[in-house]
Amino acid sequence: MLNTYQNKRLWKYILLAFAIIIASGSLFYTNYLVRNIAQKERTRAQLWAMSMRQSITSDDNDFLPFVLAVRDSSIVPAIVTNEKGDIITTKGLDSTKTFIPPPPDAIKDKKGPKYDPGYYRSELATMKAQHEPIIINLPGLGKGNNLIYYKNSPLLTQLKFFPFVQLSVIAVFLLLAYTAFNSSRKSEQNQVWVGLAKETAHQLGTPISSLMAWIELIKDKFNAEEDPLVAEMENDVRRLEIVADRFSKIGSKPKLEGHSVYEVVNDFVDYFKVRVSNNINFEITGNTELKAGLNIPLFDWVIENLLKNAVNAIEGKGSIKVNIFTNKVKDQVYIDVTDTGKGIPRSKFATVFQPGYTTRKRGWGLGLSLTKRMVENYHNGQIFVRDSELGKGTTFRIILKNIRNDE
Repeated sequence: MLNTYQNKRLWKYILLAFAIIIASGSLFYTNYLVRNIAQKERTRAQLWAMSMRQSITSDDNDFLPFVLAVRDSSIVPAIVTNEKGDIITTKGLDSTKTFIPPPPDAIKDKKGPKYDPGYYRSELATMKAQHEPIIINLPGLGKGNNLIYYKNSPLLTQLKFFPFVQLSVIAVFLLLAYTAFNSSRKSEQNQVWVGLAKETAHQLGTPISSLMAWIELIKDKFNAEEDPLVAEMENDVRRLEIVADRFSKIGSKPKLEGHSVYEVVNDFVDYFKVRVSNNINFEITGNTELKAGLNIPLFDWVIENLLKNAVNAIEGKGSIKVNIFTNKVKDQVYIDVTDTGKGIPRSKFATVFQPGYTTRKRGWGLGLSLTKRMVENYHNGQIFVRDSELGKGTTFRIILKNIRNDE
C-alpha cells in the first residue's frame, strides 16, 4: 500500500507528465507551422527569382507590369550574388545602407545611404546559415549562374521563439502559483496542528493531575514511599507532564538555555532503555563537557524519536550508540545516533524526513518530520542521515552550535 508521501509524489509525477505532454504538443504544433511558413517563404523567394529573370528577358510590355508587381510583392529579404560570392543586388534590407561606395561628392556632402559592406556580409552569412541558395541565371547580372540567398521573415523568426517564451511565462506563472498555494496550504496545516497540539495538552492536564493525586494516595494508604513500582509510576506520570508540556510549546518560540548535551541525552536514555527490550544494548560515549542551547522537553522529544526509530529498525538483538563530540574548526556539537538495524537505502536519505513517509504498517510517518522541525526551527541546528548500509545499520547526525563555558 502506498503511504501518503508516496501518493503525493505519484501525483507530482503525473502532473509533470501532463506538463511535458502539453509542452511537447505546443512545440510540435509550432514547429509544424514554422515548416509550413518556411516552405511558403521559399516559394515566394523562388517566385521573386523567376520574376526577376522574367522582368529582364520579357519583351511583352503588356505582361511586364504584372511581372514587376509580382516581384515587388515578394518581400522576403534576399541577396543576389555571382558564383564568386560577390554581392550584386539586394532586396528587403536596410535602405539606409549600401555595399557600393558612394561618389566622392556624396561623401563630401554626406548625402545618400551609408557605405556599410560589413552589414551585408553579416546578413549574407545569416542567410547562408538559414537556407540553401536558389540557383538561377539572371541575364545582365554577370556571367554564369546567380545565387539568391534569403532569410526568414521577422514573423517566422518570432514564431520560432514564441513557444519557448510562452512556455517560460507559463512555467514562471505556475511556479509562483504553486509556491503561493503551497505556502498557504502549509500555513493552514500548521495552524490546525498547532491548535490540535495545544488542545491535546489542555485535555491531558486534568487526568495527569488526577494520576499524581492517586499516586500520593497509594503512598499514604499502603506505606509505599520506597516501592520501586510506585517510583516507576511517578516517572511515567512525570513523562506525561513533559509530553503535555511539549504539545503546549508547539507553535511558540521555545526558550533555549545552556545545558550539558551529554547529561541531557544520558538522562533520557536512562529513562528510555528500561522501557524497551533487553535484547537492545545502549551505549553513550563522547565529551561530557560540551554545552548547547537546548529546550529540554523538546530536545528529549528529538532523542526519543531517534531512539524509537532505531529500536524499530532493529530486528532481534542489536545495539544503539550515541556519540557526542565537537568540531573545533566550526565550533559545533555533533550528536551521532547509530543503530545496528536494517538500514536505509541511499535514495531515501532525504525522504525519511518527509511527513507521511513510513515503512511501518501502523506508522503515521510524523516522527522524523517533527524531529527535523524541532532541531532546525527550534534549536537552530541540522539533522540528516550521515551514513546507512542495508542490513548493517544507520547513523543520524544532529549538529548544534557549541556554547563555551565562558559564554
